[in-house]
Amino acid sequence: MKGSLSHELEVCLPAGEVWEVYGTLRLAQLVVELLPRVVQKVDVIEGDGGVGTVLYLTFPSGTPGVQFYKEKFVKIDNEKRVKEALVVEGGFLDLGFRSVLYRFEIIEKDGNSSIIKSTIEYEIDEEHAANASFVTIASVAAIAETISKHLAEKKTSVMNS
Repeated sequence: MKGSLSHELEVCLPAGEVWEVYGTLRLAQLVVELLPRVVQKVDVIEGDGGVGTVLYLTFPSGTPGVQFYKEKFVKIDNEKRVKEALVVEGGFLDLGFRSVLYRFEIIEKDGNSSIIKSTIEYEIDEEHAANASFVTIASVAAIAETISKHLAEKKTSVMNS
């Protein structure tokens, strides 16, 4: 069984500014700093943030279904502003999922606004199909909202100083 969940958030920030965070390891650092209830800790296992980088994500106790997982960056396209991370160990894979892919796209609307599109694609064995309910878009939606708010506040404070 295959599934896909998607979330879009329009932000009043240029796509390039948003991509400076989403396209780098800065995203993981900010998520831990700003959203400790979503992700407790992120360790870089290998790589420098480019394709092939492996991260070990630890989630707060009580997170339904998932305590940790490793993800590998399998695509980073700086021109199209697309980043894909594949879960390679733990997490949903321990619950009968064959694959889980996170995709982040930063879509330019105009010079001052963009859309953060977050997608989770998964494939799960039929016998574990009930576990598909553990996949939720809530965490990536919270990340998009929090990161964009942080960037907007940072931009405002720079402009006012």
